[in-house]
Amino acid sequence: MLRHLASRCMKLSKAYRETVAQLGAGNAFLYAMDRVLSAASGGRIRIVKYYVVAQPVSGDALLPPGRGRKLTVRPVLPGDDLARAFPRPPAVIDSRYRQGAHCLAAYKDGEFVGFHWHVHRQYEEDEVRAIFGMKSPAAVWDFDVHIEPGHRLGIAFLRLWEEANGLLAGQGVHWSCSRISAYNADSLRSHGRLSATRLGMAVFLRIGPWQAMMSNMRPRLHVSLQAASRPVFQIDTTWLDASRPGRNPSLWRNHAASR
Repeated sequence: MLRHLASRCMKLSKAYRETVAQLGAGNAFLYAMDRVLSAASGGRIRIVKYYVVAQPVSGDALLPPGRGRKLTVRPVLPGDDLARAFPRPPAVIDSRYRQGAHCLAAYKDGEFVGFHWHVHRQYEEDEVRAIFGMKSPAAVWDFDVHIEPGHRLGIAFLRLWEEANGLLAGQGVHWSCSRISAYNADSLRSHGRLSATRLGMAVFLRIGPWQAMMSNMRPRLHVSLQAASRPVFQIDTTWLDASRPGRNPSLWRNHAASR
């Protein structure tokens, strides 16, 4: 029994060291605490940390001519039967449409491949209680960019983002903002390769209906005891326009391979 316990401790120690190497000591500690507290409380206690980032939008092609044409990308509007087949609860999909969100979905031979969501004004986060608002009409909030497992090693991600970027660029959008988990090493690396600019961070502690938030963005602190109370972040991208970088399609190819 002692040998088994020692072996288990060694495996946990190795896993933690690897997490520290990927996320940094601070994020690794928060991630470990989140896992322990969530497991012990049946999910009632969570520690969630986000980075808020902005990616430049460009209408440039991300794929060579003719590539990805077997994938059909189309808008899915509220009430469309296609939305009922999405891999998300119907209540979540309905909530997104009520917020004014837009969805682009990719299909291959009639089979669902993935989707991209964005909203122009503000987004009500569904993992924690928070609202992310856009101060500039030249910025949108994107979320839940999903590719089905069987298509993640192909070009589906690039094809979907190419359509989304073309649509947004045509609407005068310069920046697509989003939140990424501080515990997701792959996402942190891939956003770095996409010329993403980190705008800030926020840490949420949830204990049942109670939530506390600390951030280096306004509001700096927020405590709520009920669902109706939530911090509102106003994301400002206007200062980024002067130094908006160009798009390098090779970076997108690397990003697609990492998802």
